[in-house]
Amino acid sequence: MGKKYNKELLKSLKVLAKAEHKILEKMTNLMLLGELKKDDIEFKEGDTFTFKDSIFNYSSDSNIRKLAKLRIKTLKTMNKLVEQNDFKDKDLEFLA
Repeated sequence: MGKKYNKELLKSLKVLAKAEHKILEKMTNLMLLGELKKDDIEFKEGDTFTFKDSIFNYSSDSNIRKLAKLRIKTLKTMNKLVEQNDFKDKDLEFLA
């Protein structure tokens, strides 16, 4: 494809990357406001919380599970777009 086409495709990947990040952020916030609050798990400023992505798949909140599926689908779509097109590494630095 042409340069303009590839440029637009890269812009699409950037939009998807931002959306994926926002979905992850919102799922985390929902979990903190819902399940973790319900179980009286509290965090203080400076605390860190480490978890695996799969935690969202097993949430008791169906909204979080739906968002998790959307995020996984977004990541798979991004991966396919990268694999099926001839991008240079420097073009994809924003995904790192």
